[in-house]
Amino acid sequence: MADENIRLIKARNAQRGSFKRQGLSRKKKLDDTWRRPRGLQSKQRRQKKCKGSHPQPGFGSPRAVRGMHPSGYEEVLVFNVADLEGLDAETQAIRISATVGGRKRVDIQAKADEVPLKILNRKDIASPAEKAEKTEDEVTDDE
Repeated sequence: MADENIRLIKARNAQRGSFKRQGLSRKKKLDDTWRRPRGLQSKQRRQKKCKGSHPQPGFGSPRAVRGMHPSGYEEVLVFNVADLEGLDAETQAIRISATVGGRKRVDIQAKADEVPLKILNRKDIASPAEKAEKTEDEVTDDE
């Protein structure tokens, strides 16, 4: 990974704006996600300085690192073991899809460890055979 990309990722994080939703401090149920203010007399819509800034061009990240993971790798979404072929371990990291079940996830994680690919959302899932061994061990411990 190039030192220039690491520098740009740090610069991206430093200049990133924090945009507050109007009325966030007044209502507990409001999420801390940006929504455009629409009220006719809204001070934030009229962009009064004390009411917070709006997202505008200039707050975006540099084009070279746009969409990159903060670790500096390019994210690749993986659904099965075949998706791991042709990936570059130097520049790409994998994120296993949320719809993948436990059995297939174990296979994908094992294959990624062989290739040395970085897994962004690794889970410690025991295979069914390991689960059976653990339950047998627990039964013998109780006796």
